[in-house]
Amino acid sequence: MAYTSPNNFDATRLRDQVRETYDRVARNPAGDFHFNRGAEYAEIILGYDAKELALLPEEATSRFAGVGNPILIGDSDPSLGAIRAGQTVLDHACGAGMDVLLAARRVGPRGKVIGVDMTPAMRDCAMAAAEMADMARYIDIIAGVYEELPVDDASVDCVISNGVVNLAPDKHRVFNEIRRVLKPGGYLFLSDVIVQQELSLESRKNPTLWAACVGGALVEGELEALTGDCGLTGGRVVRRFNAFYGTTAEEKVAKRLFVHAVNFVARKPGMLS
Repeated sequence: MAYTSPNNFDATRLRDQVRETYDRVARNPAGDFHFNRGAEYAEIILGYDAKELALLPEEATSRFAGVGNPILIGDSDPSLGAIRAGQTVLDHACGAGMDVLLAARRVGPRGKVIGVDMTPAMRDCAMAAAEMADMARYIDIIAGVYEELPVDDASVDCVISNGVVNLAPDKHRVFNEIRRVLKPGGYLFLSDVIVQQELSLESRKNPTLWAACVGGALVEGELEALTGDCGLTGGRVVRRFNAFYGTTAEEKVAKRLFVHAVNFVARKPGMLS
């Protein structure tokens, strides 16, 4: 199981490696990386709406590096939960803020979207994009990590997450934080990498493979079990994506280990007010 990293795993090295990678993406999104990026990828592979993306600043869209489409969960089937006007939404590793801006378009000026990220250059891009999109008055971009979210208990209607839980050495802690900040009845809209079979211990000890979004990926069935352990209910996969399509990681890792990405929804018990 990849719920936690193996013994003697260098979590500090992993975090430094992840921060350095996304600092480079923020500074040069057209650089050479093992993962897909940008608006065209988001539209063609992940199903984002091209017209909606065209309205957003390139500062956010060109640096987008998610693996799925958490915004689509509520848009495609409101019975799964939906991001609505006036709500508070948290993106718990927001990067350059493309999902933040899309969520802000849905909550409107009466709502709020909070983006939390540990990489200063990405936060700068996200805040600049919010200003350019004229939505900065109801978007907050905050320094932080998903193991210790800098928001109050039961203060968020929806948490969105795109391609980052696999990077967490302690996933129980991450999902417990999500449950803590959600209001009763609030939703988790998660996109993340999964594997179809448990990785070898050697693979899960490799920080480089973790940084490639594979070494820490859960087996699909573990997502529902783990979110349930952490107090969320109704967890289920609702869509799948070939997020590694056309990348160096596709041939070297993804095909060999049966890796892909999913949209996953769960909720905190109770009723939203």
